[in-house]
Amino acid sequence: MISDSKILENFGLRVKELRKQNELSQEQLAQKAKLHRTYIGMIERAEKNITLLNIEKLAKALKVNVKELF
Repeated sequence: MISDSKILENFGLRVKELRKQNELSQEQLAQKAKLHRTYIGMIERAEKNITLLNIEKLAKALKVNVKELF
């Protein structure tokens, strides 16, 4: 079984990868997803356990399906 911290790290890296592919800053992604700028950074650094609702917001902002974030 994968540890909780590893899951958060992998998810954060995936968000960062997709954000960079879309040529978005953390601030721009936050605006598109209607989330706070610092929250995006915390997700990417695996400091936050993101909710399902916010995962959906990120997926929409990154123009991907939710499953593509995992």
